[in-house]
Amino acid sequence: MEYIVAQYRIRITGQHSDVVAAGVRGFAPFAVEAEADKSADMEIITESEIVKSDYTLTVLSSFDFENELAICTLYSYSGGYLFEMVKGDVSYLFTKEHHSGVVKANYGLFDDVDVSLLRFGLWMMFGLCTVPLGAIAIHSSVLVKDGGAVLCLGESGTGKSTHTRLWRENIAGTTLLNDDSPIIRLVDGVPTAFGSPWSGKTPCYRNLSYPIRGFMRLSQAPYNKIHRLSVLNAIGALLPSCPPAFAYDERLQDYLCDTLSDMISSVPVFHLECLPNAAAAELSYSTIFNK
Repeated sequence: MEYIVAQYRIRITGQHSDVVAAGVRGFAPFAVEAEADKSADMEIITESEIVKSDYTLTVLSSFDFENELAICTLYSYSGGYLFEMVKGDVSYLFTKEHHSGVVKANYGLFDDVDVSLLRFGLWMMFGLCTVPLGAIAIHSSVLVKDGGAVLCLGESGTGKSTHTRLWRENIAGTTLLNDDSPIIRLVDGVPTAFGSPWSGKTPCYRNLSYPIRGFMRLSQAPYNKIHRLSVLNAIGALLPSCPPAFAYDERLQDYLCDTLSDMISSVPVFHLECLPNAAAAELSYSTIFNK
């Protein structure tokens, strides 16, 4: 099966290669006809035998997934990365070599797959394969207005989805592109936001892309105030919304910083301190779109 996400071709071979049929329905709008003569940016071989003891591993990050549904660990080794998700007695393993888009995975060795783990494993490996190519899966809620995308960023609970809802309710013609993990990258020098198969709890899987008009980091306040950030503060505002596990590897962090630097050279980054009301949406809209 083949899929194209953010203009990157994903090829999956082996059992459960049809991830939509396996239950990861967000991939449906991104499915394409297989074209063997075209190279893949990410190729997943699902029935790979992976033995952890064959690698000399260094833990980069270990964390709970979905309220302790599973324990996830990203490792590095001399030639690449190994990602493990453990749930009960099941261990999903993925490996990727440096300078290669080939991912070896063992989930095809299981008769049944855990949809949540498979979805997250695909997200992690897509990030590892495409961040060297200049793409970032950035934690944000993305609005589209007047042909441009606005990315709302912030820690969980700061009101990203609330703010994007207020735009849609109060600013005519506003739509939602993605509510959790859009892909950002430069296309012909233009910072661009793409819909993706990963959208958190909101099933918004749109295979569309728009030039980015602005980034906006939200924080709660008893008032509404917005200001544009300096270049240094802009990097600091965007980095926390990049894949957290990547922060512990110098190679991955360099890729992230290079891409973000290219982005903010032409796209403004704002900080919005706000109440959850229509006035906040109107203020951010009028500022970003110079109304």
